[in-house]
Amino acid sequence: MPARITALCIDAVDPRRLAHFWAAALRWRVDTSSAGEVITLVPTDATSFSIDVCQVAEPKAVRNRIHLDLTTESLDDQRDTVAELLALGATHLDVGQSPDETHVVLADPEGNELCIIEPTNNFLSTCPRLGAVNCDGTRATGLFWSAALDWPLVWDSGEETAIQSPDGTGPKITWSGPPLLDKAGHKNRLHLDIAPVGATQADELTRLVGLGARRVDIGQGDVGWIVMADPDDNEFCLLQPTPP
Repeated sequence: MPARITALCIDAVDPRRLAHFWAAALRWRVDTSSAGEVITLVPTDATSFSIDVCQVAEPKAVRNRIHLDLTTESLDDQRDTVAELLALGATHLDVGQSPDETHVVLADPEGNELCIIEPTNNFLSTCPRLGAVNCDGTRATGLFWSAALDWPLVWDSGEETAIQSPDGTGPKITWSGPPLLDKAGHKNRLHLDIAPVGATQADELTRLVGLGARRVDIGQGDVGWIVMADPDDNEFCLLQPTPP
């Protein structure tokens, strides 16, 4: 059986502040039982996984390979969302977009890139507020994640791919093709946690390696999860099994 996504993890120097920013951005709620080094955001829409904002010591140093695309319902909603997030500590960001682009690129209070998507974007029109987990990656990695999660391809053109939950709900995960951003030796500040369903952690490890992943050591020590990297060297964590 395929693995399932349990959480999208975001590294943060100040997890509580960043969690409240993203709760406002996504219109999700902060899990009041979470505290300390990990603050959990609970979806209020069809998204099937949470967001864990995890404390780290190091600030962001390089441009992220992964960012979030937020959908809007109208031009007023897009404009109001930008204004709200700027008031919460976001900043406008130039990543080389042209002046006639209809989406707005921002950075969150810790410099993580995000896009506020225009309401006329048909590709994300059926998605919730979290429209896409937008990844810098090759087609091979899109195919890897499609097989790992058993999420069908909803876009496959050239090197660009996208997948979505089989029931057609929740956000899409997209890969924009090469060239890839240079990680410069840094661990990604956004990564997925996944868990086996109906299989052991060891069996799932074997399956994922067969699909093109590999184990990596980021100094995690003796923990209950396994740190891996996909074909483009993006880290993810394989957790203990969850009930089917």
